[in-house]
Amino acid sequence: PISKMRKPALSFLSSLLLVLSGPSAVAASGPAAAAANAAKSFDYRFFIAGGVCAATSHGITTPIDVVKTKMQAEPEVYNKGMSAATISILKEEGPSALLGGLGPTVVGYGIEGAMKFGIYEVMKPVMVSLFEQNTTVAYILASILAGAIASILLCPMESARIRVVTDPNYKGMGLIQTLPKLIKEDSFMSLFGGIYAMLSKQIPYTMAKQVSFDIVATFLYKFLAGKDLKKEDLKWAVSVLSAFVASIFACISSQPGDMILTETYKNSEGTGFFGVIGDIYKTKGGVSGFFTGTGARIVHVSSIITSQLVIYDIVKQLLGLPATGSH
Repeated sequence: PISKMRKPALSFLSSLLLVLSGPSAVAASGPAAAAANAAKSFDYRFFIAGGVCAATSHGITTPIDVVKTKMQAEPEVYNKGMSAATISILKEEGPSALLGGLGPTVVGYGIEGAMKFGIYEVMKPVMVSLFEQNTTVAYILASILAGAIASILLCPMESARIRVVTDPNYKGMGLIQTLPKLIKEDSFMSLFGGIYAMLSKQIPYTMAKQVSFDIVATFLYKFLAGKDLKKEDLKWAVSVLSAFVASIFACISSQPGDMILTETYKNSEGTGFFGVIGDIYKTKGGVSGFFTGTGARIVHVSSIITSQLVIYDIVKQLLGLPATGSH
């Protein structure tokens, strides 16, 4: 039994190492078969499409994200809904406040999107080769790996963004000013202090978004194919509908992690990952506290993911790649 358990793990590690070594290191048979598939599918266009769609979608929804973050950080102040919170912010801080953290958002999510989409697409063939009997599990594992790597790269940018939005001492500062100030006050490693909180948000978010988009799009293409409709006529409808479904799954699954992330970065003291969870439970009304700002976030996440995934499909096709689920 032990040897049976070791075999898939060793095959996976061997495949991953060979992928990182490049196509020239990949053999044609044996445990390297999965790596061969991945090496062949390694395409920079996935990374470009992912970076463009993530930077664009997160950038244009920055005002919504500012309102959502403030509602989470100060629920006692912004407790009358999203519209009231927006009006209050405009009156007290001016229109520019709604663009707080725009720089870190565009840069951070551009890098994060490139890694998340690119690594996910590269690792899918590896996982499918190792888990041939269950494509869903293969996609989930690929998304977990992509989400984890992207989270590490996003940490410093998200730290800067949330501090600009929630800390008056950082108000109006750009990315170039914010990062050095954070490092000077809290040390370089503090930029990664919220890594566990980031993982708690980004891994469920990535799993729900990437996997559901893939599965729903594939299902719709297969279903509509039986209606004698051409794929070219369906691409827009399939992309938008699949993206909307993915946004709902992603929002619900990652909401607790999003709340933990906001609380982690709001203050510099840092009580640790489990300390933050305990504080939220005690001070924000128990389990329901983890869903503070859900309404605003549903609007925010739905806007982001729907636009993001549609843009992703558009950019992929402009670069000569097929639409998601159409092949």
